Amino acid sequence: MGKKKIALHWQIIIGLLLGVVWALFSSHFGLTEFTLNWIEPFGQVFINLLKLIAVPLVLFSIIGGVTGIGDPDKLGKMGAKTIVLYLSTTVLAITLGLILVNVIQPGKKMDKSSILENRINYELWAQTNGLTPVDGECVSCKAENSAILNSVVEKSGMQIVTNDVQDKIKLAKSTKDARPLQFLVDMVPSNIFVSLNNNGLMLQVIVFALLFGISLLLISKHSSYPIIQLVNGMTDVFVKMVELTMAGAPFFVFSLMAGIVSKMAGDDPTKVLDIFMGLSWYAAVVAIGLLSMIYIIYPLVLFLFIGKEFNYKKFFQGISEAQTLAFSTSSSVATLPITMECVEENLGVDKRVTSFVLPIGATINMDGTSLYQAVAVIFLAHMHGIDLDLSQQVTIVLTTTLASIGTAAIPGAGLVMLMIVLQTVGLNPAWIAIIIPVDRILDMIRTVVNVTGDATVSTIIDKTEKNKVD
Repeated sequence: MGKKKIALHWQIIIGLLLGVVWALFSSHFGLTEFTLNWIEPFGQVFINLLKLIAVPLVLFSIIGGVTGIGDPDKLGKMGAKTIVLYLSTTVLAITLGLILVNVIQPGKKMDKSSILENRINYELWAQTNGLTPVDGECVSCKAENSAILNSVVEKSGMQIVTNDVQDKIKLAKSTKDARPLQFLVDMVPSNIFVSLNNNGLMLQVIVFALLFGISLLLISKHSSYPIIQLVNGMTDVFVKMVELTMAGAPFFVFSLMAGIVSKMAGDDPTKVLDIFMGLSWYAAVVAIGLLSMIYIIYPLVLFLFIGKEFNYKKFFQGISEAQTLAFSTSSSVATLPITMECVEENLGVDKRVTSFVLPIGATINMDGTSLYQAVAVIFLAHMHGIDLDLSQQVTIVLTTTLASIGTAAIPGAGLVMLMIVLQTVGLNPAWIAIIIPVDRILDMIRTVVNVTGDATVSTIIDKTEKNKVD
């Protein structure tokens, strides 16, 4: 009998853990530069390979999925159901985040004097920008706070906003100042080759693929048949490219994690612990919310829609490889080829459904990002002595839901959208600098939520469509 091979997702997890161990080891022995120069690049190669495959795979799989469905009416109903389900889970995620952050209140667990100083800093920022504090109070006007006010004013000249934060502020401002229907304009490509060349324009690729697929359905079969055969053949080629790339996934993930942790630690491994201790309550609340979405909310939604057909163990075993890769890459788009493979082969979802539903999910379904944004806004408000009322929190729900649709499915894009949400409720967008130290790790968990949500919705669509036929 041959030796039993370790499942790929376990190999990836082992690679991930070894990457963390190596990073801490190299940090302790001053080998951080060696790790960043000679090991991390292989992780970047892995992400580039996955992104290389993802865009054409989305293009051809959606066209194939549309032509496979066949009936334009059925396609329209499935599309509407898909979008409604994705938006519903996003609202669920934001609501869960708001409940947790309002109950636990991590921002209020800081030292009271620090919160008071932060509050006065906020009021000075608001005054400089011609705004009034969102809660209408003026803490810095009180006589007993004059000494702290003077101290803050003295210090404020030394405060520096990093170039990275400044760039994100500019991007957030231009996005926020756009016209109400700008998102609609941005969805339609003017040049499909430009869209194919930019992962951030995935929604444009999807719109083109849908239009192309629907057009194929509406022309004669004589003309459409060879094109459909070519599209299906191209899909098979890119699926094979995924398999070839994934053969080296454990090593690539090792390189990726070694690079991420090395950047956090530098030549002092205790920095990783210090970063998390400083923002421990915030990180814990976000993590609890994200893990609750994965292991409680999504299973409940699945059970609600498909009842006894839902098998908890089978579902998570089926998508474990995609979840592990999502955690490693922090990119729903990079993980998309593996998500499609897992959902089709392990969960038995029809290829026509995965080809249509999953690429849309990788673009508009940002449940993890939305939950974290809701928690982050309230956390940052609390640590600056601000209590947002119900109407302001409802604004957060609406803004975050809309912002999630426009969030690119790439690492760090959620920070830009968070700045827009902060600006919408009258808070300082530069506050993202406070949570940036722990953002990369939380981003990895957020991506697992997004990928799990995609698998959940595609499973529901598949089961409900099959039940209609039956």
